[in-house]
Amino acid sequence: MAKAECTPKWNTLALRNRKTCPTPEKSFQTTFTPVSKDKNSQTAGHLAGGDTQSSNGPSGQFLARESIESPSKVLLMLVAGLSFSTRLYMITEPPHVCWDETHFGKMGSYYINRTFFFDVHPPLGKMLIGLAGYMSGYDGTFPFIKPGDKYENQNYWGMRGFCATLGSFLPIFAYLIVLELSNSCTAAIIAATLLIFDTGCITISQYILLDPILMFFIMAAVLSMVKFNQQRYRSFSASWWLWLVLTGINLAGALGVKFVGLFVIILVGLNTIWDLWRLLGDMSLSLVDIAKHFLARAFALILLPVILYVTIFAVHFVVLNKSGPGDGFFSSAFQSRLIGNNLHNASMPEYLAFGSTVTIKNLRIAGGYLHSHWHLYPEGVGARQQQVTAYLHKDYNNLWVVHRQQDNNSQSGNPDLVRHGDIVRLEHKETTRNLHSHLHEAPLTKKHFQVTGYGINGTGDANDLWQVEVCGGRKGDPVKVLRSKVRFLHRATGCVLYSSGKTLPKWGWEQIEVTCSPYLKETPSSQWNIEDHINPKLPNISLSVLKPNFLEILLESHIVMFRGNSGLKPKDNEMNSKPWHWPINYQGLRFSGVNATEYRVYLLGNPVVWWINLASLGLYLTMVAVASIATQRGFSLEHSLVLVRGGGLLMLGWLLHYAPFFTMGRILYFHHYFPAMLFSSMLTGTKLYILIGLQPSHLALRKNFYLFHPLSYGMTGPLAHEPGSAMADLKWMDSWEF
Repeated sequence: MAKAECTPKWNTLALRNRKTCPTPEKSFQTTFTPVSKDKNSQTAGHLAGGDTQSSNGPSGQFLARESIESPSKVLLMLVAGLSFSTRLYMITEPPHVCWDETHFGKMGSYYINRTFFFDVHPPLGKMLIGLAGYMSGYDGTFPFIKPGDKYENQNYWGMRGFCATLGSFLPIFAYLIVLELSNSCTAAIIAATLLIFDTGCITISQYILLDPILMFFIMAAVLSMVKFNQQRYRSFSASWWLWLVLTGINLAGALGVKFVGLFVIILVGLNTIWDLWRLLGDMSLSLVDIAKHFLARAFALILLPVILYVTIFAVHFVVLNKSGPGDGFFSSAFQSRLIGNNLHNASMPEYLAFGSTVTIKNLRIAGGYLHSHWHLYPEGVGARQQQVTAYLHKDYNNLWVVHRQQDNNSQSGNPDLVRHGDIVRLEHKETTRNLHSHLHEAPLTKKHFQVTGYGINGTGDANDLWQVEVCGGRKGDPVKVLRSKVRFLHRATGCVLYSSGKTLPKWGWEQIEVTCSPYLKETPSSQWNIEDHINPKLPNISLSVLKPNFLEILLESHIVMFRGNSGLKPKDNEMNSKPWHWPINYQGLRFSGVNATEYRVYLLGNPVVWWINLASLGLYLTMVAVASIATQRGFSLEHSLVLVRGGGLLMLGWLLHYAPFFTMGRILYFHHYFPAMLFSSMLTGTKLYILIGLQPSHLALRKNFYLFHPLSYGMTGPLAHEPGSAMADLKWMDSWEF
């Protein structure tokens, strides 16, 4: 069997039309290709080489594919064997909760138990983890309280094994993607080897995490896209449709696991726009043909992913139908659909009226219920009056009675409804003190005013009066239980009742600060809704008629997830990093253990892999510049189309999965870089093939994998900076803490 490609000669220049690869098996190479000015002869959308055929015409690549088919199958089996063996090795170690397994393992348990919870990510990854646990015999009873908790007799291996299996496909996908883009088994095996022997990729694949699931769908989407690009000469054939539809399915999967799946959607979108632009310039196609191409892509890459993404949430809502720890993050109307919640199948008056006893819930994430208790603010914290807070749990001290500005105790019959613009007094049911504000500064949010409980048995002063405002309403509109968003404007100061989200000190029982904000912009922190509503003088209705429909709960879920994502804060003693740290492998992440007596696992990339990747990113730009200048002068460098087109796609993928993190205000961690690292490794494989071939990097990778493998598979004994440590010589950077 002939070799799959010619010997790489990056520095060899040749005149146009000169050929150095005479054998038919090598005819697919882009070596010394003439520079053409005919736009139809250059298939700009073709990412793998110089196919000059029409979109509906034959391809000259069949001979090339036959020549690499047998060796590529053998190498693919080798890649698969190494990948699965390195990921599944010691999959049950350590037998305790590691890092974020405490979150995603627990969420898998919630799916098995059908208990509703809140997470900042879409549900697909957690659903698959739960399914894997259920199928492997896990019963969903392990609490996943904190890292280090022993699994004892729990069947946790199924969830770990599922994540490791998906992680094992990443080198396989990398091999197939680079093979498609370069038609080179050598380039493909280099890319796969970089990932197989990367300690970071192994570690992040071996635990109950979303990352291997996310990266599986990202790589599957890219592979489907490049496979589809190769089918352009077989438009609307079965294989053409197969890869197009698979691209859309995997896009939905990526976004269904984490919102960063949007980055691969953008990558596929840009590729599709470029492909359609190329088709528009193909004069062999009629406008009807172009319209068919457009509609096919719109269906498979837009409509189908949207349908699948929405279906993921439909399944999520159906499965999680029991009240759980996620209830309080969502609106009262949302909670009314959950079995076991006090609002489920409850009945109460539909519209708020004077004389009603109510609970009032803030609409920000974890905003809490308006709450008071007998305790006073301490000396030196505003006026020494009764505390008013927001409490995250249902409690008798959340009850308030709605009164008129001046009660008319002789009123009989049905009470008047509370409407937009009405003035009310809110009396705390347990302590009989009125909701009150004044010009004293708030305990924590110093630019806001303090809110207290004042007076007794209905007596107070003008600072107890609040004007009801229905958001989006007009004067006279009633306040609907569960559904209306309400603000309370303080009549004396003009401020608005507000939940700051800040936790009060011990004297405030670590409840949430409630203030009166002088800033009147409508925000969830200043919006409230009536949840519980008791008024024996009004007829009750079943809350089932007030339940939100599917589109409403879908929209609310996304609003809550976006707010939660932007508000993520680092945990105590947890490492976080900056995006510029990631490509240089500056700092790892502890998955397990912190001292010499514990079983330690440390997420850190293989330094050789990561630093070669870093160098290749800069080198790529230089190589493209040289190739562009040579082409402009009438020459063509060997492999230039592979470099510019295939390499350009991978470079764009790296940028899309890395650059956006510089703009994010949320807390960031080292593991966020791994999707981008996949693209940089594939790009490195392509360039190393062009420059030096396989052997030098292959030997270095195996050696460094052997040296650093304890980071992935576990280590005990002294830390690297302590005397007698076996890892001391591997602490190449002071910021590495293993």
